[in-house]
Amino acid sequence: MPTLAQAALTLQSGHETAQSLVDAALARAQHPAGEGARVYTEIHADAARAAAQASDLLRARGLARSPLEGLPISVKDLFDIAGRNTRAGSVVLAEAPPATRTALVVERLQAAGAIVIGRTNMTEFAYSGLGINPHYGTPLNAWDRATGRIPGGSSSGAAVSVTDGMALAGIGSDTGGSVRIPAALCGLTGFKPTARRVPMDGVLPLSAHLDSLGPIAPSVACCALLDAVMAGESWEDLPQALPLAGLRLAVPTTKVLDGMDVTVGRVFERACATLRQAGAQVTEIALSELAEVADINAKGGFTAAEAWAWHRGLIARAEDRYDPRVVSRIRRGSEQSAADFIDLLAARKQWIARVTARIASYDALLMPTVPVVAPPLAELVRDEAAYFHFNALILRNPTFINFLDGCAVSVPAHVPGEAPVGISLAASGGHDRRLLGLALAVEAKMSREA
Repeated sequence: MPTLAQAALTLQSGHETAQSLVDAALARAQHPAGEGARVYTEIHADAARAAAQASDLLRARGLARSPLEGLPISVKDLFDIAGRNTRAGSVVLAEAPPATRTALVVERLQAAGAIVIGRTNMTEFAYSGLGINPHYGTPLNAWDRATGRIPGGSSSGAAVSVTDGMALAGIGSDTGGSVRIPAALCGLTGFKPTARRVPMDGVLPLSAHLDSLGPIAPSVACCALLDAVMAGESWEDLPQALPLAGLRLAVPTTKVLDGMDVTVGRVFERACATLRQAGAQVTEIALSELAEVADINAKGGFTAAEAWAWHRGLIARAEDRYDPRVVSRIRRGSEQSAADFIDLLAARKQWIARVTARIASYDALLMPTVPVVAPPLAELVRDEAAYFHFNALILRNPTFINFLDGCAVSVPAHVPGEAPVGISLAASGGHDRRLLGLALAVEAKMSREA
């Protein structure tokens, strides 16, 4: 998996062209023996080839628009593309009218020269952390494909498009971990920015209070570049790696370490030791506020309430066409009253203030992105109890940061031969650039140890 910078160098040197990169991505996506049929819900082959031809002409004239010029990416199937129908991994919207305008973040990426190969598969309406889709199939994790393991969700196709070379990066959404979870389970880097950082114009929502848009890619630098473009910032002034010595990292002992399997526990302990040896102050803290989140969200939280508001008309007309495991969670929102929602808003505001004060003296929180390695798909499809158990477990840690209105990055911490495991660095909202600088340093140290 080349990084964006490595791929850009092949274009600058003339060893590759945008057309050759796009053709290679399309060949993998359309290979009958590959995962492409489950990774992409829609492949934009003609548009991608036309964009590649234009990109090569611009580069030949010295007019490359950014470091993304000519690089193939994928976008999740909830980003509007003008003239095309947005299905969000569902069949319910199959007859919906085509979008009249492309999502703003996709327009920004295309204006920077990125080439969209197609739109990727996902959990229906982004409402699960497992990545399972009964309508379009579930792309298998590149790790232990013989067993057939989940990719994580909801941005499942985004992650597998990168691991399988069908794109150099994938753009997804993150309401409770939907970028960081598949990144962690598939051995990639995933960045969830502060929600207000990247505009949601032209993106089908799940929860307006929690949704954020971010990249899945091979490295932190890749994510930083994509995030800058998506946020409308200059790509010429990207974050630089911070010195690890003296950094203060807090490992919450409340909730986030519960239920770790042996592999994740071993990798996380090793990562903490490595960072301590590099001079970082890694301190365990009892962040008791994390134990309150389940009670605050006992009636389904923002996700159920806001999903129900958006879906209630569709459910009334076509409930039988939804994934039953998705619609059952959306329906929980019907149980909330206006007073319940107002109470939820107040409780979250107060909770954010308390947590922000508790972690203010630390540079970042450090935790396992998810506490288990990717479980086998077949078990979760077959067993309802297993599905909901793993869904809750896998979503738990990332969801804390969405509720905090924070930012977080998942960085691979495993070594070759081990199952993919991600560690998360997280901070309060608005500290995105500093967090990415910290993640660059952690990533470099992890890579040297691998």
